[in-house]
Amino acid sequence: IATMLEGRLQTQQRSSCNGRETSLSSSGFGMKLEAVTPFLGKYRPFVGRCCQTCTPKSWESLFHRSIMDLGFGSVILVKEENTRFRGWLVRRLCYFLWSLEQHIPPCQDAPQKIMESTGVQKILSGKAPEGAGEGQVSDHVKKEVQRILGHIQAPPRPFLLRLFSWVLLRFLNCLFLNVQLHKGQMKMVHKAAQEGLPLVLLSTHKSLLDGILLPFVLLSQGLGVLRVAWDPHTCSPALRALLRNLGGLFMPPEANLSLDSSEGVLARTVVHAVMEQLLVSGQPLLIFLEEPPGAQGPRLSALGQAWLGLVVQAVQGGTVPDAMLVPVAVTYDLVPDAPHEIHASVPLGLWTGALAVLRSLRNCWGRSRRVCVRVHLAQPFSLQEYTINARSCWSSRQTLEQLLQPVVLGQCTAVPDTEKEQEWTPITGPLLALRAEDQFLVRRLSCHVLNASVASSAVMSTAIMAALLLFKHQKLLGEFSWLTEETLLRGFDVGFSGQLRCLVQHTLTLLRAHVALLRVHQRDLLVVPRPGPGLTHLARLSAELLPAFLSEAVGACAVRGLLAGRVPPEGPWELQGVELLSQNELYRQILLLLHLLPQDLLLLQPCQSSYCYCQEVLDRLIQCGLLVAEETPSSRTACDTGRQHLSAKLLWKPSGDFTDSDSDDFEAAEGRYFRISQQSRCPDFFLFLCRLLGPLLKAFAQAASFLHQGQLPDTESGYTEQLFQFLQATAQEEGTFECADPNLAISAVWTFRDLGVLQQIPSPTGPRLHLSPTFAVRDNQDKLEQFIRQFICN
Repeated sequence: IATMLEGRLQTQQRSSCNGRETSLSSSGFGMKLEAVTPFLGKYRPFVGRCCQTCTPKSWESLFHRSIMDLGFGSVILVKEENTRFRGWLVRRLCYFLWSLEQHIPPCQDAPQKIMESTGVQKILSGKAPEGAGEGQVSDHVKKEVQRILGHIQAPPRPFLLRLFSWVLLRFLNCLFLNVQLHKGQMKMVHKAAQEGLPLVLLSTHKSLLDGILLPFVLLSQGLGVLRVAWDPHTCSPALRALLRNLGGLFMPPEANLSLDSSEGVLARTVVHAVMEQLLVSGQPLLIFLEEPPGAQGPRLSALGQAWLGLVVQAVQGGTVPDAMLVPVAVTYDLVPDAPHEIHASVPLGLWTGALAVLRSLRNCWGRSRRVCVRVHLAQPFSLQEYTINARSCWSSRQTLEQLLQPVVLGQCTAVPDTEKEQEWTPITGPLLALRAEDQFLVRRLSCHVLNASVASSAVMSTAIMAALLLFKHQKLLGEFSWLTEETLLRGFDVGFSGQLRCLVQHTLTLLRAHVALLRVHQRDLLVVPRPGPGLTHLARLSAELLPAFLSEAVGACAVRGLLAGRVPPEGPWELQGVELLSQNELYRQILLLLHLLPQDLLLLQPCQSSYCYCQEVLDRLIQCGLLVAEETPSSRTACDTGRQHLSAKLLWKPSGDFTDSDSDDFEAAEGRYFRISQQSRCPDFFLFLCRLLGPLLKAFAQAASFLHQGQLPDTESGYTEQLFQFLQATAQEEGTFECADPNLAISAVWTFRDLGVLQQIPSPTGPRLHLSPTFAVRDNQDKLEQFIRQFICN
């Protein structure tokens, strides 16, 4: 790390000395500029290792040793060499021949096996404990089972799959520049498939195209037909029929009925039998852990957790001995279907989808505005191993109201030593069939896998450019190289490579609808973000960079909150460096900010405690040079080991005895102090980190100031719409369009509900939000706003 940091500092010094050469506004696009950084294109960190705490055996056995030597390949780049034939005619028909040569396993008689399963036979014979039927086998019940089974799935059609693969290959070549896949990651998945256990891929959900792109990629890599668990609300009946013939799975609506409903019992039994047959047959399954694009609400998908719960139930029931879970992610330069403009409540039909395809082809025809795509497959791990080890990591939890409200109101200063309980995903009918302990296991597993998927996602060039335009906006070429290098140093991969000038030019071409290129002089070019929706779109893109810098951003905002009462907000940087910051004070501020931030944003691993994350945040701040350890005059020098007096308990201890707390030396830890670094690069980097969390924190602060203006009581959706309109009005006045996002309004309302600011009270027309009596007082509202604003750096 020290060598990397030294090389980074030398690069930044060279960039500062040659600022005129690396500035886009002073060099223009006409010059032949070569920018070479120590790591860009040469150093790529390995991403996607499974958790060593929860899955140590998988961490060791399923890792491909030569993964870094295999490189990337474009899945849609199909040539004559990818077929068994050669010749001039083959070169023109290579797509068609390639689709004919794809291996599609023969479809077995799945409906008959499902009808013969134990659960379905109990329903048909009237032996179900819920009393779904009595006496002899009923033809009506048989027809009902077949109807539900037809709603869930259909046997894949090989001819339709090959035809669709050929059409999709041509469409992807017109829409994208490339679809990159790491060959080493694919080797790991193949190695896991050779274990003879079913593969369950758990993916993020960036685009509606993910459910079609991922099956195409895995079919081309020899994994067979991927069964995809689709959301039935996003597709019309005609589109659902087509997707079922291509391998799609749909949850029947009766499965969400109450537990005492006979229709719900029958539907859940059939779904469980379908999952058992699917896992036994060894067909790979794809489940989306995020809500569909365009959905406003929690990040974790209730439907995805329901499908994952069925897998957990099948493994625990002994249907299959184990299942291999593979975190998956797809990243785009720009999402093709613009999910924020599509309402999730409106199902996508065949005609609408065809028009969207034609519109995409028309936009890409004869233009260079085609995006790049990366498919990420993290290291597989054993579900059985995770289930055994994860139960030992469970600890006590408290609500956000119990943890944070006394501190906000000034009633206490200590933060309780417990984790935050924050569940924003409702429990659906299929998940209710599990025990409470297994439901908790599914929630933790979903968070764990989603954390791995996000950590393995590459940062695209549009996210870096959007962050620079919003939060730095200085010398684009030099800052683009610097931010790329910083991302790689933090263990995150980037989804691009090549000459710096070409990368910046390609990125600005993709963002040309949201930025303005102004020619100041003959060769000078100025890049300015467009106000209004352009800033909102750039803020959404820059949020993809936040996971790489999240620890440092939380630490920088915590330091800002610690200095809020000591140093004026606009005080000089030298004055801020005078203040000594104790380790305990830093821990407290970091914990307060961690409790305030939504769990969907943090995505902390459930096996990692908040206090361990506080230490990680502090270590990151020291490594990046923002904090410097300071020796107080009254304390012993850190390297002075001659004066340390060893306790008699430490002179001899049995092996494995960790009960002696003296070894941790907590008194020495309490006496550690830090000072803000005075290096010339630190102020800009500190402000950049604080501004990464700025849109969310500013939206929360504006939501606190809106409490005395909002019309309550109101429904949750109604009050969220009120807050969103207030954010838009404030953005017009203050120019903070990055906060005018409906998802930020939803996060603020739900966080305030967990904090006890808003209370949900049932009424004859449904639950309605009320302002709690505690925060009905204007003084407490001001305390809440002041608590949030201490973390904001203007």
